[in-house]
Amino acid sequence: MQVNRGTPTQAEMPVALVIGNFDGVHLGHQAMLARLKETSRRLNLASCVMTFEPHPREFFAPDQAPTRLTSLREKLELLAEYGVEQVQICKFNFDFAKINAKDFVANILQQGLGARWVLVGDDFRFGARRAGDLAMLSALSSSYGFEVVEMPTYTVDGIRVSSTAVREALSSDDLGLARRLLGRPYSISGKVVGGDKLGKRMGFPTANMQLRHNRPPLSGIFAVEVRGALSSSPQQITRGVASLGVRPTVYENGKPVLEVHLFDFNQEIYGRHLRMDFLHKLRNEEKYSDLETLIRQIGLDVENAKKYFQNSLSVAV
Repeated sequence: MQVNRGTPTQAEMPVALVIGNFDGVHLGHQAMLARLKETSRRLNLASCVMTFEPHPREFFAPDQAPTRLTSLREKLELLAEYGVEQVQICKFNFDFAKINAKDFVANILQQGLGARWVLVGDDFRFGARRAGDLAMLSALSSSYGFEVVEMPTYTVDGIRVSSTAVREALSSDDLGLARRLLGRPYSISGKVVGGDKLGKRMGFPTANMQLRHNRPPLSGIFAVEVRGALSSSPQQITRGVASLGVRPTVYENGKPVLEVHLFDFNQEIYGRHLRMDFLHKLRNEEKYSDLETLIRQIGLDVENAKKYFQNSLSVAV
């Protein structure tokens, strides 16, 4: 997948285009990508996604912006998995925010990207002060040589699939609903980095994953499946128990940390890139009176996570 950054100025080839933030790459996004892929083949165009970094709401009101479901790297990984050929990452800053709606169509969509077919959601807005909408885009399209298609609302069990709905499911610990909206378990990916070795000293060695989410959309102790731990077979699943939180027993005012204890695993994996699927929440994070109490609780967490996997296997059989 080709990744381009910045505001495009001159297209190298015509494209079929989808525009959006794609946070989480949920089932609604996946439906758009499937339609993009089909149309690009039918019209013999390159498939292209335009997205923005940072998210416009993060730029204008960082303290009020919703937490991200996926980092930029995670988003790109998922877009590649769904067959996108090109991604245009537009840097959202004051200059980009000042581009008026007509110039956005003429200079970016038509000249910069060579759009011949454009798919957007029914709530799509663009241009300075969000002045452009689907009606304006459709009205301008014939003058600039592209077709506009509206993607209707995508629902699951009567629920409108959106990044907001996924965040709400995760914040309420409904991992099952989040999974139905995403079409896969919620995951976080990142590089294994050095930690304080506390888990090893307590008898439960952990791998610390680099966390690019300043405000993770969930927290607690989880049964997880991890890919990437085995260098000989990166897609092989390794199971474990993960902690995502601020570790209040050990630190005051700590920052969020994601660490995982992998079952029956003793390999050195520093620097390896892992992808962690959150399957079941075991409990909330708690502050204990001393490390001995914490160690006993971690032992129970390991037992309960293993029981979860055993029960899941029994149900599957």
